Amino acid sequence: MLHGQKIVVVMPAYHAEKTLADCFSAIPHDIVDVVLLVDDASDDATIAVAKRLGIATYRHEENLGYGANQKTCYTEALKRGADIVVMLHPDYQYEPRLITAMAAMVASGVYDVVIGSRILGNTALAGGMPVYKYVANRLLTAVQNLIVGAKLSEFHTGYRAFSRRVLETLPLAANSPGFVFDNQMLVQALAFGMRMGEISCPTRYFEDASEISFGPAIVYGLGVLWTSLQYRMWRWGLLRPRIFSTDDGLRLQTTRASPTSQ
Repeated sequence: MLHGQKIVVVMPAYHAEKTLADCFSAIPHDIVDVVLLVDDASDDATIAVAKRLGIATYRHEENLGYGANQKTCYTEALKRGADIVVMLHPDYQYEPRLITAMAAMVASGVYDVVIGSRILGNTALAGGMPVYKYVANRLLTAVQNLIVGAKLSEFHTGYRAFSRRVLETLPLAANSPGFVFDNQMLVQALAFGMRMGEISCPTRYFEDASEISFGPAIVYGLGVLWTSLQYRMWRWGLLRPRIFSTDDGLRLQTTRASPTSQ
């Protein structure tokens, strides 16, 4: 706990058997109360490794997608009484030791959302991020900042910390089951007036780390642009997208998924 607040780390997993143990061992377990993994129907030993490590483990019986995985992650974290939820990819690209700092930024009451930025501190390329991905990241972020009126260093990191209020307020059930879920969530946080902070995070690119392929990357990029345009048209009163709805039915429900291990 930090400041009496329960910290839950969630791991949306798919084919993470080779990296999960190293990633888990680097988590600061002195402040983390629960580590929770949701496996999106992997056909490797991800579940077996997670159980061996003592991680609270859930499994989708069919592959539902990265966004759908996060929905289950956050639902189960809320059911477990989380005050602060940190999403950490189990592929060990992001630095788990920063969980303490990110959670503390939320626990302080200063921020509602904290992202681990690979761009702040100029560590992305040094960590092995491919040049084309770095350029695409910078271009998409610049365009999105311009359209939505933000000043984030990047919108595309998968390392985030959230207060419970964020997860209970945003209409996350309306979001895509795919990769663009991440981007929709940050834009939703801006739309709902959540206070957002950033921390510099080194990254690692290596053979066993997960990587989005070219086709899905193009779909993601187009989804990012559409999310930004939806936001701008919503602000102008020209569109009423479901992703910015205040309908209670689009908030996460806490009555699904049973753990395969505790």
